Amino acid sequence: MKRFLKTDGWNIIEEEFHIKNQRASESIFSIGNGRIGQRGNFEETYTGDTLQGSYIAGIYFQDRTRVGWWKNGYPRYFSRMPNAPYWSGINLRLIDEELNLEVWDINEFERKLLMKEGLSERTFTVTSPKGYTLKIHVERFYSMALLNLCLIKYSVTSVNYEGKVSLLPYINGDVIHESSNFNEKMWNIILAETTHDYALLWTQTKGEDSQACCATTYQLFKNNKEITNRPIRIEKEKLVGFSVGSDVKPGETLSLIKYTSIVSSLYCDRKKLVEESINEAQKAKGIGWAALLDEQKKEWSKIWDIIDVKIEGDDEVQQAIRFNLFQIHQNYKGDNPSLNIGSKGFTGEKYGGNTQWNTELCCIPYYLLAGFENLAINLLLYRYNHLPKAIENAEKLGFTNGAALYPMVTMDGVECHNEWEITFEEIHRNGIIAYTIDLYTNYTGKTDYVAKYGLEVLIGISRFWSQRVSFSTPKQKYVILGVTGPNEYENNVDNNWYTNYSCIQNLKSTLYYLELVKTKYPDDYQRVLDKTGFQLEETERWQDIIENMYFPEDKERGILVQQDGYMDKELKLVSDINPSERPISQHWSWDRILRSCFIKQSDVLLGIYLYRNYFDKEAIKKNFLFYEPRTLHESSLSYFVHAILAARIGDVDNAYDLFLKATRLDLDDYNNDLKEGLHITSMPGSWLALVEGFAGMKLDRGKASFEPLIPPKWQSYQFKVKFIGYFLVIKVSHKEMSVNNLADTDVCIQVYGKNYSIKPKSELIIAINC
Repeated sequence: MKRFLKTDGWNIIEEEFHIKNQRASESIFSIGNGRIGQRGNFEETYTGDTLQGSYIAGIYFQDRTRVGWWKNGYPRYFSRMPNAPYWSGINLRLIDEELNLEVWDINEFERKLLMKEGLSERTFTVTSPKGYTLKIHVERFYSMALLNLCLIKYSVTSVNYEGKVSLLPYINGDVIHESSNFNEKMWNIILAETTHDYALLWTQTKGEDSQACCATTYQLFKNNKEITNRPIRIEKEKLVGFSVGSDVKPGETLSLIKYTSIVSSLYCDRKKLVEESINEAQKAKGIGWAALLDEQKKEWSKIWDIIDVKIEGDDEVQQAIRFNLFQIHQNYKGDNPSLNIGSKGFTGEKYGGNTQWNTELCCIPYYLLAGFENLAINLLLYRYNHLPKAIENAEKLGFTNGAALYPMVTMDGVECHNEWEITFEEIHRNGIIAYTIDLYTNYTGKTDYVAKYGLEVLIGISRFWSQRVSFSTPKQKYVILGVTGPNEYENNVDNNWYTNYSCIQNLKSTLYYLELVKTKYPDDYQRVLDKTGFQLEETERWQDIIENMYFPEDKERGILVQQDGYMDKELKLVSDINPSERPISQHWSWDRILRSCFIKQSDVLLGIYLYRNYFDKEAIKKNFLFYEPRTLHESSLSYFVHAILAARIGDVDNAYDLFLKATRLDLDDYNNDLKEGLHITSMPGSWLALVEGFAGMKLDRGKASFEPLIPPKWQSYQFKVKFIGYFLVIKVSHKEMSVNNLADTDVCIQVYGKNYSIKPKSELIIAINC
């Protein structure tokens, strides 16, 4: 754990410059609007250790795969979201010195992420090698109202300097992608142009022909009065911008506002990219900083009105859960079904900006319960639209008849991950995709999606399972051999419990929805049959698999066994490991990890969480007490699941400890990987841990139940939740639970097994004993 940020309910604050933590801070102070975004890089020159990253949603580059030796089935390309032209640069120069925070003396330094407003601020006082002192204040935001706009206000106040201050706003297309397999530059420059009004860089990715145009203009102020002077135009092959400035005396302030529009071919006809980007930048200048910032605050106010969580008595958790919610909403807008959410969002390059199964595990449930059904639908459509490629992916591995294997890592539906034990063995990702289709109907009460789209996906996934299982003659059971579960510290195992259980639950769902669609949507049913070539005889094998699947278990201990052979390991506890060797992925050999009993994240407990309506508290408790002490939580998906289950068995202290780590995973850098970017797609897990864990919310076909707990440290907690189309405001204290029904109709819920009906626009207060 690394604690270097000030605790504050609404803001992330770094009160001094931590040069060793610079990359980590760049991750924390990332900012965006779901369409464009970047790491929290400095605007001015900085020659220290940095990962300068700017990103555009939906733009990707096919990086050639690089492996030690080739195996049949390996993808030839790894899709990456390329580091885009750097649009936020503003260099600061005195007569013969250029500001560089690695070289200049830093007297004071503070940066803030104002989450309520969606604004980044940085204030610092520096002294140059020649003894000139300046105070600088920088504000930056990505507009949530006008999604192509990035704005920066850069102000310089002289303390003891008299002379010319020059500010150089620029766009640089000569960028590198730090994790590129072959150190390739990923952009071609179509046009670099600077006039006295604007500068623009029109770019195109190599090979894929995606295009983006960045245009920038500016305003210059001295002591809050706008000044005009003819700029020095900068126009190079890959860099455009201006040099503007003024003479200043001690106490005087020079401010530059930079208006930048970034327009991509995903949203605009490429013939109009240049015109559109110039017009948007100049229009923003006409509107002005103050009005645009006011609109930014209004847009964020609308979001916070829905998502805000209030926790009284715990500022650390309050800050962290707001940070997680802020980041997920500024990294994904959800208005385009061709886009998904990269594991790092706009905050880093690890995983190439690709989509993984984290989206289905954390993001879709959050969006459904938090009231963003349209975002969940677009994420479901993303997978539906990639069904043909999922079928192609399966065909490459020898599957037939429309069997679908969704990719482990992807941008466009094609598998681009090339580690065999993950890419082709971690087939459980099929299970969570099917799971969320059922989750959508369960949480919303709507079945139209499954009729129009979801049933096709379920059939493809069920066909995959049907072909992937084997029948074991000695066991007289179906088995699934050679897989890797979510616990990636076990590779190529047989009968991973979670994978086997996901298989039969997927098959059950497919059978259920086949009957539902046949009855309720006969036209869609016939269309799906015609399109997929589905034969009723297929269901006979599916039913046989359901009834005869093998599941490893330890009857003496009363637990489900992670996979065949796990109980043969030396069953040590995480507490037996020297803390200096954690995380073990950064200290142990892979051979040592694979032979150990230690778990990256528990497969069994994940399965129990997802299918929790099928397990009673005693079963949850036995498995939790066995697996949690052996789980390292070296996956960002682990803490929140364990927190929910700890709450379900009434272990409030353990639940709180796990919840704290889930919420502050990035802020405190628990796994020593913050420098690589934030864990964007697991961040909603902290919200789920509050709602499904401490509030004990469960939904089952239109019925909502609660079993609330509250940690001793808290005075109360409050959140808003949506199910079957109705918003409820839930507040839990140590004495009572209040449920405010915001709907225009009666809402029925269950609390501790007792039924209640809440009138429209009314509040129900229930005495509880937490």
